[in-house]
Amino acid sequence: MIVAKPLVYLVLGAAGSGRREVLADLIEAGLVEADRAAVLRSEGETADAFEARLPAVTRWRWTEDETIDGELPRDATHVFFVADGRINPVEQIEVFKAWLEVQGGELARVLAVVNCQLAEKNPPLLAWYEACVHFADVVLLNKREGVANKWLSDFQAHFKKLFLPCLFELVKGGRVRNPALVLVPEARRMSHFLDAEQDWIFTNAEGEVIDEEEDAEDEEEIEAKPEEDPYFVRDAAGRRSKKIPDIAKFL
Repeated sequence: MIVAKPLVYLVLGAAGSGRREVLADLIEAGLVEADRAAVLRSEGETADAFEARLPAVTRWRWTEDETIDGELPRDATHVFFVADGRINPVEQIEVFKAWLEVQGGELARVLAVVNCQLAEKNPPLLAWYEACVHFADVVLLNKREGVANKWLSDFQAHFKKLFLPCLFELVKGGRVRNPALVLVPEARRMSHFLDAEQDWIFTNAEGEVIDEEEDAEDEEEIEAKPEEDPYFVRDAAGRRSKKIPDIAKFL
């Protein structure tokens, strides 16, 4: 059976964050009997003990020209695309959007799994997790064993101060409190980059942002363009203006 447009969940997080353990719980407890789940994981990551619990696991690979080589399972209703946990998530997200459009899937949600032990031990990784949270609908705080309560509170408070719309959920023993709630296909992310329709901003000839309904003396001088996500802005040399650490150096 071919599903016209399966729901696709993009799963972010560093390698070793327990993403497959969390996915096993979400799939087993968050989907109903009629749902057919499948998992696409990067071939750059080795299998772990929890992969045996995952249904219909196939692999995708990151090519030399930085594109995604992989096929969306056609008989699944819910597909979980596990990003490569050793590669820049922003680079993957930029390519993932085009890949998903070609494959014909519908983005359900972006899930970001946080390895709290890794993040507490390496403060510079806050910038890396900021990038993941920026694109996420749900942030799952995993591997909290041995992590100081103050660090965990400060980590969550940091993002609360940014007034982000995404949900923060604690993971305990590889399980979340309400798997069905996590999987609700409702956008709660700060970034609009992955949305089907982009927000538009209007500028005049001087590049100044004006209100969409504001009368203009010369309509030809008004330019409408998609809102640019800060993580995709580049400087004059073509480098990303907003830099994040290389996660591979911390693993």
